[in-house]
Amino acid sequence: MSRIFIYDKRSLLILCFFLILSFTQLNAQFVPRITIGVDEATSPAEVANSLQILFLLTILSIAPSILILMTSFTRITIVLSFVRKALGTQPEPSNQILVSLALFLTFFVMAPIFKNINDNALQPYLQGVYTHQEFYEEGIKPLREFMLNQTRERDLALMLNSSRLPRPNNADEIPLQVIVSAFAVSEIRIAFEMGFLIYLPFLMIDMITASILMSMGMMMLPPAMISAPLKILLFILVDGWYLVVQSLVRSFNI
Repeated sequence: MSRIFIYDKRSLLILCFFLILSFTQLNAQFVPRITIGVDEATSPAEVANSLQILFLLTILSIAPSILILMTSFTRITIVLSFVRKALGTQPEPSNQILVSLALFLTFFVMAPIFKNINDNALQPYLQGVYTHQEFYEEGIKPLREFMLNQTRERDLALMLNSSRLPRPNNADEIPLQVIVSAFAVSEIRIAFEMGFLIYLPFLMIDMITASILMSMGMMMLPPAMISAPLKILLFILVDGWYLVVQSLVRSFNI
């Protein structure tokens, strides 16, 4: 368990470090040196360095959103929320438990991609083999490949047409912002499809329970009081959490 925790923590640090450096390269060729002190800028270079620091702090503040949109976290957390909604146990599992489970499942699914980034991009960069630009180009390849494998061509075409950019000749020429946007749309669609399939049998239990109570003349008894234990019992009998996690992990084409 401790090895898994250390590996997941290392994967998160690798991703955050890569995201910070990759977004910094969009406006600069180096990470600015940060010093403590506030003085009046006397040259354009000092103004540029200050703007780079502000840009870096902005990237740090939106890093969680970047992590959500560029990994499997979106699909996993939406499906788990559908499971809780279908069961009708609103307080349980709590949001903290669902988000934590989704986060660790994200680390599990993304582990091969993180390892690829670490071996082929981060370690050569730390050893001085790669420049900042080479690190970004090598490190972004696994993430681009992962997102493209999960993205529908229809969603990708939608974002390409909406961006009004020249049509790319191959996948390597597609801008990153187009891939991330199309990937997010595809993830939400797939998550809702999986959520509907999970929700359907529990909805049938609610409808059958309500019909039986009405036929018995027990209209004052809330159907949820009877159907909730039945749904939980059914979920336990079929080993529901095992099936949900198995379906989520296998749904990613890695």
